[in-house]
Amino acid sequence: MTEPETALINRLSAVGSVVEVGVGNRPDVAAGLAARGVDVTATDIRERPVPEGVSFVRDDVTDPTLSVYEGADIVFARHLPPELQRPVRQVARRVGAACWFTTLGGDPPVVPVEPEQLPGGVTLYRTVDGPG
Repeated sequence: MTEPETALINRLSAVGSVVEVGVGNRPDVAAGLAARGVDVTATDIRERPVPEGVSFVRDDVTDPTLSVYEGADIVFARHLPPELQRPVRQVARRVGAACWFTTLGGDPPVVPVEPEQLPGGVTLYRTVDGPG
């Protein structure tokens, strides 16, 4: 487990349930959260293997099945590209969840956020009210 992954797990594990959007081939944060007793659902547009304790649902956040996200405290995504930030934020808003994400490299946030610098050099963006 890398320091940035551990930092994300530490920060996200304060809640009871997380939906990780676009888990891809990086289930380490989801697994770490599940190991700490967080109810974790991972989604992706393709079928993906996930560790024990993590539920998986095939879903497209641009055309979401809202029931997948209902009850989540946080809708979270790692390395979220700019073109998916608005759809993820919209899903979180529709189900009353917080929306947190990281970006890849130099990708900027394109929705209103509060950045939080975590150990290991990762910036966690937490969406806030506002346009976008």
